[in-house]
Amino acid sequence: MQSKPSFILRNPSANKGTGFNNEEREKLGLKGLLPPKVESLQEQSDRALSQFTSFNTNLERYIFLNCLRDRNETLFYYLLSNNLELMMPIIYTPTVGEACQKFGNEFRFAQGMYFASQDKGNIRAMMDNWPADGVDIIVVSDGSRILGLGDLGTNGMGIPVGKLQLYVAGAGFHPTRTLPVIIDSGTNTKKYLEDKYYLGERHPRIPDAEYYPLVDEFLAAAYNKWPKVIVQFEDISNDHCFNLLDEYRNKYLCFNDDIQGTGSVILSGFINAVRAVQKPIQEHRMVFLGAGSAGIGVADCIMSLFDEAGVSKEQARKSFWFVDSKGLITTTRGDELTSQKKQYAREDYTYQLKSLLEVVRDVKPTAIIGLSGIGGSFSQEVIEEMAKHVEKPIVFALSNPTTNAECTAEQAYQWTDGRCIFASGSPFKPVEYKGKTFVPGQGNNMYIFPGLGLAASVCEAKHVTDAMIITAAKTLASFVEDSEVLTGKIYPGLQHIREISTRIAIKVIEKAYEEGMAQLPRPDSIEALVKSRQYVPTYDNSKN
Repeated sequence: MQSKPSFILRNPSANKGTGFNNEEREKLGLKGLLPPKVESLQEQSDRALSQFTSFNTNLERYIFLNCLRDRNETLFYYLLSNNLELMMPIIYTPTVGEACQKFGNEFRFAQGMYFASQDKGNIRAMMDNWPADGVDIIVVSDGSRILGLGDLGTNGMGIPVGKLQLYVAGAGFHPTRTLPVIIDSGTNTKKYLEDKYYLGERHPRIPDAEYYPLVDEFLAAAYNKWPKVIVQFEDISNDHCFNLLDEYRNKYLCFNDDIQGTGSVILSGFINAVRAVQKPIQEHRMVFLGAGSAGIGVADCIMSLFDEAGVSKEQARKSFWFVDSKGLITTTRGDELTSQKKQYAREDYTYQLKSLLEVVRDVKPTAIIGLSGIGGSFSQEVIEEMAKHVEKPIVFALSNPTTNAECTAEQAYQWTDGRCIFASGSPFKPVEYKGKTFVPGQGNNMYIFPGLGLAASVCEAKHVTDAMIITAAKTLASFVEDSEVLTGKIYPGLQHIREISTRIAIKVIEKAYEEGMAQLPRPDSIEALVKSRQYVPTYDNSKN
């Protein structure tokens, strides 16, 4: 039964649907199984776009797109690539957050692979069940910290799935060579443990003594099966993500997008914000709300600007103030700090500041950067206090999804009387204020991770280095002209993402060769090499 040629209509990688021409229909035994009209990919895309826009909710649109992908992969990526700005908020943040929360209820078909604690000792054998011949990139999460939504367990699979769709559309990874993965180590969220539709293991998260060997076995198996694969860690809780990155970044080809990707994209925006306010980096005072993986990653990247300006690390760290749930992070606060927080703990405070407002009043920051996951935490009082002392306040409200943003774009522009340089993690619509239109910047990791991942894969890098990440940030920043920066624009339009990713990949590969990290013999043209590896969704197989 399964050898019938008509089963090609059930294979999303091979199915063209009404795009099969008459000769193909005859040859493949499809006559009578499709409507008579032969359609072009563009005609199919037009219909799919009409269907997409007919739904009433973003979750319905998310489900439609994933069902389309499971039916006709080429059509899905053609539609996505040509409507990326419209559809990115659907396949990724903010809609993917709701999709993950309702993952069990809305489950229709399996995507990717799941490795649970019960699979210990069998992971390498399980990988042989993956049907594709090869894998170039894996995005792996344990579901422990999905966006700003917390521990979703295996419901977090929507994140690796969505991320890899952006790798394909943004950089040109071939979809059949991508693998989304969930490591199911349990969940501590009672709601899911009691949900009859929850699809993961029903137990609290396993202890570290079991967790780290499980991850280690997964990585060893992945690199044994696919020696040149790049692994991207995604949405792993703070108590594990730093340790995993420290342990494996110099052992395998891997990176953590929440730490390094976020750091890189916000560094890029900050480079342009500094250009916009026309104040040298040494004169900036930065207050961070949130000292988790993303906040520390951003600060580490911004530190590179001080290094380039000839400022020592010790002196540069005096320009950073971190605020967490207990207030300003200091060495005298009396609590035990993680090693990451210790790097930025203030040593010059004999008194305690317990609120963000107190810190802003004390520091008079030039920039306030939110990665707290707490919606509305940049209050009107906080922003107006900041704006009293700074001509052009830099306000980055970066938490995802939109409901977790520290403030909205409209609030930031209104509370600073239109003077701020604003960026967010999730998209906001343009804001009309006092006769001017302000277009909010979106510090979206998608500007960075597709090109960075493509570069590492194409040149067969040994590791992803800090210099490669900083190169990606600087390349992105260069897409915004000086005249645009002076109007408050700090990121280019996402409609140019394939061009952006291509240029980032080229520059990062050049840096990899410079550092001796690239294992592929250097080609005559890096640009030609990159473009030859980029997938184009078309029914003409010669272009894939």
